[in-house]
Amino acid sequence: MSRLVKFQLKATDVLRGERGATAVEYGLMVALIAIVIIAAVTLLGQNLSTMFHSVATSV
Repeated sequence: MSRLVKFQLKATDVLRGERGATAVEYGLMVALIAIVIIAAVTLLGQNLSTMFHSVATSV
């Protein structure tokens, strides 16, 4: 009898799909972080390149 109850509980967890929802949430967070990093590098990239070039020439 206890095996049947355990099986039903596992089947309920699978049908709810909570693990899949959590994976999707983590995927969205990673995507948003990547977008922020790409935007920051794009916006600051040229300025940083110019600054490093001037430091390198002065050294």
